[in-house]
Amino acid sequence: MHGIIFQELQQYVEEKLGGEAWASLLQESGMPGRVFMPTQVYPDDDAVVLVTTASKITGNPAGAILEDFGKYIVPDLYKLFGMLIRPEWKTLDVVEHTEQSIHTAVRAKDPSAAPPAITCHRQGPKEVLVEYRSARKMCSVAIGIVKGLAEHYGENIEVVEETCMLKGDESCKIRITLLD
Repeated sequence: MHGIIFQELQQYVEEKLGGEAWASLLQESGMPGRVFMPTQVYPDDDAVVLVTTASKITGNPAGAILEDFGKYIVPDLYKLFGMLIRPEWKTLDVVEHTEQSIHTAVRAKDPSAAPPAITCHRQGPKEVLVEYRSARKMCSVAIGIVKGLAEHYGENIEVVEETCMLKGDESCKIRITLLD
């Protein structure tokens, strides 16, 4: 996982839990003093340990933390990839075109990058079915990003996860419905 994600996680932890929370989280996770450089790649297990430890410390389920983190990073994702998003797009359009526009650019810029594989099936003007596949199984982050996009665009959506890799399914199928 890229160091930029860890830096975003550090900002998230410090904003949610206070300036000293990151150092405490690293300590509790067995990584005291660890520094994540934005251009380096780190083991996915480091993120898992940090989120699991944060869950134990806060009492919040790991999935809830990851979903909230997904919402949190949307503004920074927009800063990085906004030029790839057409001005007329809204939440469902961005989701539908993520693989072709954003993930393709991420992989072209850095061949070691491994964003999740996303296949979208537009079900109509107000619905997209997303099939998410990733060895990381962090579908909660994807759901949070979708909810963060909806907030960004001022849209009301419903997100239903119909299947989940964490429950043994082959992929996560996430239905996103525009309610407005």
